[in-house]
Amino acid sequence: MISRFVKNPMTRRRILRFKEMKRAYISLWILALLYLFSLCSEIICNNVPLYIKFHGKSYFPVFKFYPEDTFMGNGKNTRPDYHQLKSDSKFMSNDENFMVFPLIPYGPFQSLDPALIDVSDHVVVEFEPLPMVGTANIREDLTIARSFRFGPFLGLKDKDIQNRPISDYVKIPLEIKAAMALRFEGKKAPPFSVETTGPEGVVITASLSTHREKTHKPKTVRITFREALMPGAEGKGQAFELRFDRNLAIPGDVWTTGQKNTWNSLSDAQQMVIKENIQNRYFGPVDTLTISLGNRKFRVGFLKEDVRFPFRPVKGHIMGIDGAGRDVLSRILYGLRTSMSFGLLLVVGSMVLGIAAGALQGYYGGFLDISGQRFIEIWSALPFLYIMILMGSIYGRSFSLLLFCYGLFNWIGISYYVRAEFLRLRKLPFVEAAKCMGGSSFKIIFKHILPNGMVPVITFFPFSLVGAIGSLAALDYLGFGLPSPTPSWGELLYQAQQYRWAWWLILYPSLALFIVMLLGVFVGEGVRNAYDPKRYTRLI
Repeated sequence: MISRFVKNPMTRRRILRFKEMKRAYISLWILALLYLFSLCSEIICNNVPLYIKFHGKSYFPVFKFYPEDTFMGNGKNTRPDYHQLKSDSKFMSNDENFMVFPLIPYGPFQSLDPALIDVSDHVVVEFEPLPMVGTANIREDLTIARSFRFGPFLGLKDKDIQNRPISDYVKIPLEIKAAMALRFEGKKAPPFSVETTGPEGVVITASLSTHREKTHKPKTVRITFREALMPGAEGKGQAFELRFDRNLAIPGDVWTTGQKNTWNSLSDAQQMVIKENIQNRYFGPVDTLTISLGNRKFRVGFLKEDVRFPFRPVKGHIMGIDGAGRDVLSRILYGLRTSMSFGLLLVVGSMVLGIAAGALQGYYGGFLDISGQRFIEIWSALPFLYIMILMGSIYGRSFSLLLFCYGLFNWIGISYYVRAEFLRLRKLPFVEAAKCMGGSSFKIIFKHILPNGMVPVITFFPFSLVGAIGSLAALDYLGFGLPSPTPSWGELLYQAQQYRWAWWLILYPSLALFIVMLLGVFVGEGVRNAYDPKRYTRLI
């Protein structure tokens, strides 16, 4: 039947029309190649070697299981860790021993050792300046009566600036002079704040607190000065950082001259404390320090990138690592095979059931048609998700159970279209002629009617495949799909919900799902247009 269907002149014209739609035709090839690529996942992405030569013998672990005793002679019949075996002294003792790993030497179930992940071994010491705060009591003639910690703003001591005009050190805007005048007159005044500049153009915030109305005039008004830290040169109140390696060496090609001078300006005791905290940082987090540098204080923090799963993309793991320490790229590749296989098996099985049900209803009609329709209506009203949860709790989640449960409901839609085609075609002359010639019902259904009623089946196939892939991802995301640790795009997206800062768990699975579904939609669009009897349409 298939050969007759392909050789049909109308079918050939439809295939040519489909090929003319480059977007759909290319999408079909891309989708087919991606699926073929995923079927070869074991030889592309695996933590098991493709080939091992050990003491003159050849082994193919990717195709055959070898216990650990084969290579180590320790009597263990478990699967060996080939990455550890490769670096073992017994394996390295013979120069002729070697292993050939796949292009991506990580499997979808392998939890990686954090020590083997390539990250920076440097500790960054951050010096964050604490803003300087001081006060000055100002007389009505704008001279300084007394001050507290205002001298360090100017590089002086507080006693050195007494009885000096405040304008010698800080620019006093007219707005703050007017606010001070209200306070000197004893009037009520709201809080006031304005930015001004100090020595060498340093930005300072000058503030006046709320003033209540008084019967006597105050002799002084207190101004609070707060330093506004701005980007600038190192060692002048701006944040800077120093980078150390594990040996506490000072990398000259990384440090600037200003950083070296700043480090050398620290006392020996301060340097010793910082180095001790750097060494402790390799074993765990350490508390911040507060040190004095010149006339100001700095908060010192010790930053180092620790490997905690999920972990960002690094060398050897271009799509990052998930929450269980598994390579995301390998799980996406294996997840593609799982999704496509599930979708194809589900759609093919659903099409077979739907065609059978629709053909019987449409061909025989009458009581069989009416009773079949009532049964389908009742069956479609059953809650699929509840049944899936119930079956999973009884028999446990598995690929076959999910396929079976989903297939029990997925055939209903296509049966409606096949039934309608059979109701339309069974009264046509070629069917009546076949009956008059004594053809059996089986032969009439499958040889005469079905090939002419395959249009809805073929046009809906790509869209059904896209829907099945999306449904599997949704079920895995909700936790009712495939059992853990089966590679699945929906399971990766579920992890992304738990670790919302792990952008790679959101981006790459979503991108893979989007691309596959988009390619499927393009193919479906091309098939639909190829079967459209009106090749060109226009609005009149």
